[in-house]
Amino acid sequence: MVDVTDEPDAIGIREVSERTGISVDTLRWYEKEGLLVGVERGPDGRRRYTPMMLRWVRTVQALRRTGMPVSEVREFIHAGPEPMEKHERRLELLEKQSTAIDEQLAQLQEDRAVIRAKLVSYQAMVASGLDCEDPESDQMADEVFAERFPVEMADHHL
Repeated sequence: MVDVTDEPDAIGIREVSERTGISVDTLRWYEKEGLLVGVERGPDGRRRYTPMMLRWVRTVQALRRTGMPVSEVREFIHAGPEPMEKHERRLELLEKQSTAIDEQLAQLQEDRAVIRAKLVSYQAMVASGLDCEDPESDQMADEVFAERFPVEMADHHL
């Protein structure tokens, strides 16, 4: 482990929180759950994060933010640095998460298109003086939606 008394770039938990947007409580929870290992303490007993540890915090943050389960993040963290056979598992976990992110992005793009189409239809209704919740206005929204999306999507009333 790194002797943080010799690490001039080590920072405290509050600064890590400010830099990453992760709350102090969450950082402590990450450590308690084994998602951050090797967080040293200074002579005053306070947590000190080295630049390398800060990179690990950001990695854990990215994995969690993209939906990787805590158990898999823990497995990823504890899969290294040795032996070499464990690196293969880390790669598998990252590839799996990368695929999940691609699927999330595709779903988000589809959802954004639906929301934008609904926005366009509502803007058209409001510009025409119609109430967005009026059943007659809803017919107009369906027509705008049908123009904007392929037939298979137009059958789904929002």
